[in-house]
Amino acid sequence: MQTKDLIAAYYAAFNAGRTEEMLTYLHDEVEHHVNEGQIRRGKDLFRAFNAHMTDSYKEELTDITIFANDAGDRAAAEFVVNGTYLKTDDGLPEARGQKYVLPAGTFFSIRDGKIARVTTYYNLADWTAQVSA
Repeated sequence: MQTKDLIAAYYAAFNAGRTEEMLTYLHDEVEHHVNEGQIRRGKDLFRAFNAHMTDSYKEELTDITIFANDAGDRAAAEFVVNGTYLKTDDGLPEARGQKYVLPAGTFFSIRDGKIARVTTYYNLADWTAQVSA
């Protein structure tokens, strides 16, 4: 599978809520670098993160644009997160079903035909302001 197709499949699974399928696109030694958080290493921690996110947020990504280098070992995606805050997350404002729209981006490393690094960035202050309004 080509790098852009791999990333597109990963996001298609995300948007469809198929979090177990997302894991099939990940390298066993995946590193997940989250915005404002610790690095999670391995599929088990990625699975736990997805379970937490599914419990607390309902999100759909739109306007996805995928970039990849010629070697196919690095990629990036820019998109808009359209979400609903379902359940209060520790240290964050109280959830009351607030809607939010947030530009975001992710950087990827590819190894052995799988996603070996996922690094996501978004503006937490923007998100906080939207759900606090």
